[in-house]
Amino acid sequence: MKRSRSIVLTTVAALVAGGAATYFSTTASAAVACAPAWSATQVYTAGNTASQNGTNYTAKWWTQNESPAVRSGQWDVWRNDGACGSGPTTPPTTPPTTPPTTPPTTPPTTPPTTPPTNGQLPAHFLTGYWQNFDNGAAPLKLAAVPATYDLIAVAFADATSTQGAVTFTLDPGLAAAVGGYTDAQFKADIATLHSRGKKVVISVGGEKGTVAVNSAAAATAFADSVHRLITTYGFDGVDIDLENGLNPTYMAQALRSLRAKVGASLIITMAPQTIDMQNPQSSYFALALSIKDILTVVFTQFYNSGAMLGCDQMNAYSQGTVNFLTALACIQTQGGLRPDQVALGLPASTRAAGGGYVAPTVVNNALDCLARGTNCGSFRPPATYPGIRGAMTWSINWDVSNGNGFANTVKPHLATLP
Repeated sequence: MKRSRSIVLTTVAALVAGGAATYFSTTASAAVACAPAWSATQVYTAGNTASQNGTNYTAKWWTQNESPAVRSGQWDVWRNDGACGSGPTTPPTTPPTTPPTTPPTTPPTTPPTTPPTNGQLPAHFLTGYWQNFDNGAAPLKLAAVPATYDLIAVAFADATSTQGAVTFTLDPGLAAAVGGYTDAQFKADIATLHSRGKKVVISVGGEKGTVAVNSAAAATAFADSVHRLITTYGFDGVDIDLENGLNPTYMAQALRSLRAKVGASLIITMAPQTIDMQNPQSSYFALALSIKDILTVVFTQFYNSGAMLGCDQMNAYSQGTVNFLTALACIQTQGGLRPDQVALGLPASTRAAGGGYVAPTVVNNALDCLARGTNCGSFRPPATYPGIRGAMTWSINWDVSNGNGFANTVKPHLATLP
């Protein structure tokens, strides 16, 4: 998210240099002994093995209740290691002579999943960032946020002199712009939003954020300080919007510690830049997968990014198109996140970002394409994802400045998704 309009465009060349096309490979080899039988209730982490229906599988990342027999494709959580129980098998010496000639007309649908109960958010919901600063967008008190938003991310908590710790202070410029705003009024506004059925999280970082969680001590400081903010103000959770890099190991430690303090109601969201979610081994993606069991949603910033490779890994798609949104969103669903953990992040207006703005109707088309396989551009995802979680915009303030065009167009459409 941007506190100003300055940006650094990331080109597809940077992505190629990162080797995105090398991360979604699978291998299959026969095994003699069967691993322990897969259990729907057991938690498996990367490298754990299980067997099902006479075949061995290895987990690529954290998983629970995802059947290896169903979820072992190239893009799925399980790697197929081949038949087990009767010795090595011999691969056929002659390849099939009659490959399928007609692709299916309807892409497969991902199996239904049950999203976490944390936060009690709708199946499909709209998120918006509330600006705790005055940069030309409409200044708002928190209680003035339009009712169209289900989740409001307060931007931003800032670093302190203690590594990993964060704090929050109302911006004096914003307070002046809205005719005065005190901590007590801000807390009361969060309570008002709660009374309307809304959720409010504190966002950490932003374009100018300097929060660093790079050690066990910093992880503890982060969890403790965010917990204090939650207790003090009544936030429902935390949003990770660190645009200057993160350490997935220690941030995961911090978030799990915070979850232990708050409980299952904790909302955890992430707002990575587009480049940060191009392959599962990048730090942001690795963090998302490592906390998949407690993660609410990732709303990637599909803007300020230039052209990027899509999940077909064959074509670069230009930002500001329906193809860009669908081809990049499916990297996340195919790379291990559940569809209910994926949302589309877009600027509310051309003034809200340096590039990547699309009309809200294009956002709706992208959601339709991902959820139903309809209204797609030239790119069609390899499956449909009815559980796709929704959309996010930067920012509520810019949307209000633009006549609420984003929220008033996208929010009603979310109610029509499967």
